[in-house]
Amino acid sequence: MTGILLIVVFVLSIVAMIVAISKYKIHPFLSIMAVSLIFGIIAGIPVADLPGIIGDGFSGTFKSIGIVIIFGALVGMLLEKTGAAIKMADIVVRVVGKRHPEIAIMLMGWIVSIPVFCDSGFVILNPIRKGLAKRTGASSVAMTVALSMGLYISHCFVPPTPGPIAAANSLGIGDHLLLVILLGALLSIPPLVAGYLFAVYIGGKVKARDDDEDVSLVKSYEQLIAEYGRLPGGCSSFAPIVVPIVLMALASGLAMAKIRIPIIAFLGTPMMALAVGTALGVVLLASAHKMDEFYGITNDTLMVVGPILFITAAGGVLGKVISVSGMVQYITDNSNVLSAIGIFFPFVLAAILKTAQGSSTVAITTTAGMLAPVLPALGLDSPLLGALCVIAIGAGAMTVSHANDSYFWVVTNFGEMEPQQGYRTQTLGTLVIGVASMVGVYAAYLLLA
Repeated sequence: MTGILLIVVFVLSIVAMIVAISKYKIHPFLSIMAVSLIFGIIAGIPVADLPGIIGDGFSGTFKSIGIVIIFGALVGMLLEKTGAAIKMADIVVRVVGKRHPEIAIMLMGWIVSIPVFCDSGFVILNPIRKGLAKRTGASSVAMTVALSMGLYISHCFVPPTPGPIAAANSLGIGDHLLLVILLGALLSIPPLVAGYLFAVYIGGKVKARDDDEDVSLVKSYEQLIAEYGRLPGGCSSFAPIVVPIVLMALASGLAMAKIRIPIIAFLGTPMMALAVGTALGVVLLASAHKMDEFYGITNDTLMVVGPILFITAAGGVLGKVISVSGMVQYITDNSNVLSAIGIFFPFVLAAILKTAQGSSTVAITTTAGMLAPVLPALGLDSPLLGALCVIAIGAGAMTVSHANDSYFWVVTNFGEMEPQQGYRTQTLGTLVIGVASMVGVYAAYLLLA
């Protein structure tokens, strides 16, 4: 099958999947798996190879994020049961005020996702998001979108996140990483503003399952505090979240500096860092004299994350099938068609790859590899413009997050939204911040070129 037909089939497949999930209420896991299988057959992948490809996509997703989701969700449950999430929300409100909790959670997400993958960051910060929403009466959806967008922007823009580092090295500006960091931080401002405005807007249009419109939020919050009796201290409340972030940040920073300390490298992996966070959460539970509840908390956590893990893994299957179907190779072979649009070329190419296969990091690294030979032809071969090209690639790699992206399912499920609500919030939101990011990149290009 020709490349252009593959793209048409891909678009029709995504539309069919959305209709199956939203209109006919077919479970997302079954819908995604069915679309993956049908697309693979139509794309001409040998039927005998499909089981192995599906297995690789499924297991690869579990390997990369499965245990992280389980530990992260367990940390969140422990923080919730001990009252630590409420304590953290109280502290954040005292620091930033009650009027703009969306800004607070968005900036927290942006900072956390510099060293931490956005999937892990959302799971880690979700208890604070829920606590802030309850404490301030803010829309749960607005808080979910604000957190998601904040995490996503730095994930695609600011090293030591792996994608931008790999792109800088591929484009020959690995020695100018500080330039990428500074540009990434500066050009985060337009999408952060756009993301905040979109979060506030969509929060008034969409309601999540945990939005409470009928009961007095202030009263329910006070009742919630009364249930805990005495809240834990501020430091111990933040420790299960802050310590894993510090460990991951330290490991990333040392890796970027090419310094290897085995114990830090070990503890700084997301899985082990969150295991440390879980242990600190258990200490909180013991301090609250609730260790008899630990088995039940663990069991409840596994019941909650089970569907998330399987849906996320199904998204990995779809991405894997698409990646071996020849569609990505077709886009690569015909990249010269898009090269005439200058600084928009990296954005468009990364956006196509992101939408097709789901992973922002893969879209960033693949696009950078494709662009490296043509940077001089695009007039982007100076260190400054090369760094700007990295940011343009990152802008494309956040456009858009949908059903073949594990982050879509993390945000949708932990944000307690239905899949069709996820399309209105996460998918549309990533389109908004992607376009806003590219507007900022183009403005910088006009000043620097």
